[in-house]
Amino acid sequence: MPGGAASGFAKGVYGIGLRPDLYPGEEDYFKKNPHVAGMAAEDNRIIMNPYSKLSDAEKQAVMLNEAARVHMRTGNMAPPRFTLTPEQEQAFSSYSADPLDRASTVAARLLSGDPSALKPTPEQQDYVQQLRKFMGVTDAAR
Repeated sequence: MPGGAASGFAKGVYGIGLRPDLYPGEEDYFKKNPHVAGMAAEDNRIIMNPYSKLSDAEKQAVMLNEAARVHMRTGNMAPPRFTLTPEQEQAFSSYSADPLDRASTVAARLLSGDPSALKPTPEQQDYVQQLRKFMGVTDAAR
């Protein structure tokens, strides 16, 4: 499993490693973008922006969101196959050209309770419920 004890990195969040040391390009990106609280890095670990002003509870929600992204990206959880609403398509049109990336973003944000995901469809809610169960997320964790 990514981020497990064998890799030498902290277990992190919901089975995904949390990498405390940023690579130089990541450090520069976060410094220029303090509004980006964290991300699922290319090495499939979670990195957090040290320049972000989020509360601890908000940081926990970001880590949950990014852990979900890694699980979907690596195939631990089947990727979402739902369609986005027209409002979601508009809101996330500049996020990525890849429809799967946009759907994964919406799913992860719905899971973590981020209102920027907008109003979910029943199909999206069903997928997020499966993702919640797979990750062992309780409502208290959100």
